[in-house]
Amino acid sequence: MILDIILRSLAVYIFIVFAIRLFGKREIAQLSITDLVFILLISNSVQNAMVGSDSSLLGGVVAAGTLFIVNFGVGYIFFKSKKLTTFLEGHPIMLIYNGHVIKEHLAKSQISDEELEAVVREHGVEKVEDVNLAILELDGNISVLSDDFKRRTVKKRHAHRVVSKTT
Repeated sequence: MILDIILRSLAVYIFIVFAIRLFGKREIAQLSITDLVFILLISNSVQNAMVGSDSSLLGGVVAAGTLFIVNFGVGYIFFKSKKLTTFLEGHPIMLIYNGHVIKEHLAKSQISDEELEAVVREHGVEKVEDVNLAILELDGNISVLSDDFKRRTVKKRHAHRVVSKTT
């Protein structure tokens, strides 16, 4: 019975990982209310698939333990194998380069202009045109680099040095 729960949990884990890969990485880092509801419903729907008719405490602990162990193992394999990581997680995707939005990459990533603009503002940059580089990272986050940020950071450091020297 325990081996059955372990195998079922492993199968569900593999299915969920491939489903998330198939439907896009932005689902992971940019959760909306509907995404959260979706994840909760998915977890509820696969519970019986993992434990079968065993709804005991032991069954739940075995299923959860299996998921923790498999997740740890997958993390270790990703650390050791760049090819497998690339296969399952893909590559970072450039969204903006030197102030120009790469529309094909936005469409591929299913990110709207409005969502991209919001992320740019969240990173303290007023306009998309001021962004040197924006990348959709493997974890679903969007990194934004701009000269404006560098200038503000340098000004803060310089101001801190001036204050420090006068005290």
